[in-house]
Amino acid sequence: NTLMLIGKACRVGGRVRYCVVKALARLFTSSSSMAKSKFEYVRNFETDDTCLRNCYIVVRLDGRNFHKFAEQHKFTKPNDNRALGLMTQSARSVMGELEDIVIAYGQSDEFSFVFKRTSTLFKRRASKLMTHVASQFSSSYVFYWKEFFGEQPLLYPPGFDGRVVLYPSNRNLRDYLSWRQADCHINNLYNTVFWTLVQKGGLTTAQAEDRLKGTLAADKNEILFSEFDINYNNESALHKKGSTLIWEKV
Repeated sequence: NTLMLIGKACRVGGRVRYCVVKALARLFTSSSSMAKSKFEYVRNFETDDTCLRNCYIVVRLDGRNFHKFAEQHKFTKPNDNRALGLMTQSARSVMGELEDIVIAYGQSDEFSFVFKRTSTLFKRRASKLMTHVASQFSSSYVFYWKEFFGEQPLLYPPGFDGRVVLYPSNRNLRDYLSWRQADCHINNLYNTVFWTLVQKGGLTTAQAEDRLKGTLAADKNEILFSEFDINYNNESALHKKGSTLIWEKV
């Protein structure tokens, strides 16, 4: 007997297909004592991904195809405070679940989570840490959407990819966080000038991109100040430097 749990039509590559889930017993044969059966050898195919001891474990998440996601959800350019607030709230949710995270840093559609060097969470398995962070963050993003976007509908589920990197010293970790913050500054300065040229200067996106080719940070600051009377130093620190979450004793 087939147990049909899902029968929703899905269009894939121009063809309509039906997603059907069959009863597991019809597909596989096993015993209730799988752990002590002859099939236990398959565990040998699992790879050891235990993170090196005495290193900071950094899990960094990045939004998947977030340029398209931002366009379809009509994010404000160059910065949407609703979207940034939602990212930060999702990161707070992750830290609330995983207290071994000592600091988190985020900007745009990315967030980095730093686990303490002595952490033994999930036996320091990289795959466990990364998937737990990614799943908690993604589900929180959906859960808190209405809190920041009100009645604006979430058109489809967002996705976040993750990676795990180990840093053995305080200096390495500090340089990593400095690198991500420098990336925030570079991207935000470019986007601020770019969208100012489009929204206030009347240029097309192609013209704005051409105008900024080969320009340095000083050139971009000069465009903002001389042509639009905007002092970049007065822009929001959140937009220029990103968001940092730390634990505070109470």
